[in-house]
Amino acid sequence: MTLLNEVIRRPLDPGYAMVAERRRSQGDPPRSTPRRVVLLLTAVGLGLATTAATLALRAPEPSVLAARSLLEEQITERTAAVERLREENADRSREIAELQAAVLAAEDTELLERIAADSLVSGAVPVTGPGLRITIKDGPPRAPGDEALSRVQDQDLQILVNGLWAVGAEAIAVDGQRLTSTTAIRSAGSAILVDLVPLSGPYVVEAIGDTQKLHTGLARSSVGTYLSDLTVSWGIGVDISSQSELELPSAARPGLRSASVPLGVPLLGGATQGPVGTGTPTGTVTDEQQDPAGSGG
Repeated sequence: MTLLNEVIRRPLDPGYAMVAERRRSQGDPPRSTPRRVVLLLTAVGLGLATTAATLALRAPEPSVLAARSLLEEQITERTAAVERLREENADRSREIAELQAAVLAAEDTELLERIAADSLVSGAVPVTGPGLRITIKDGPPRAPGDEALSRVQDQDLQILVNGLWAVGAEAIAVDGQRLTSTTAIRSAGSAILVDLVPLSGPYVVEAIGDTQKLHTGLARSSVGTYLSDLTVSWGIGVDISSQSELELPSAARPGLRSASVPLGVPLLGGATQGPVGTGTPTGTVTDEQQDPAGSGG
């Protein structure tokens, strides 16, 4: 309170008061108005000069602006070209599938049915049908430092997916990524990868199959107990819902480098695979035949 009272009574520092009193006693004239105006104008001029210099230093060079504009145009053009090529590739794939189906339907209907069944299993074609949709999301940390324990791990998705296959799922996708027999689910740091595609939570697992069979089988299996433990122990959210219709995309197709027919297998039109050592065998497709540039199909 003493300090506050002192500040209120004597707001001016005693040193300033002493200097002012000494100047008055020595007869020094007070600062004139023109001098104050000059000081004010000088301060304003220095401030404007500093601001102008700062803006000049921060402004990009014309060459930098031109390079950035050119780079943006190239990115736009290349992106449009990639989209166009992707659409053309999808159209060619559909044409190939239609021609293949037409030829096989006339030559070998049994082979066509086997290819259709294998395409479903391998994930080569998109599928629709009833099934389950399971959403898993990270739980709140129970204590400081438990963030990793309350987060969905790659092994959680692995156990769930394997459990769905075991109870009769016909097709499965995780966040829109179709799973096949060669799909890998693993982690890279804090991210979960499905065939090198990073996913982010909440994770949506969709499985096509007999809805009642999937739901009952999952609840009675060890996977159901595992999911329940995730919720009780770590607060990880698990929501299972039955869906009358799910749409799963096809899996990413590997690039075709070469293809050949085993020896003795008849080809369409009655030709057979030629013997080894006679150059390019009959029925063999090489990179050069698919693409003159050697990039493969």
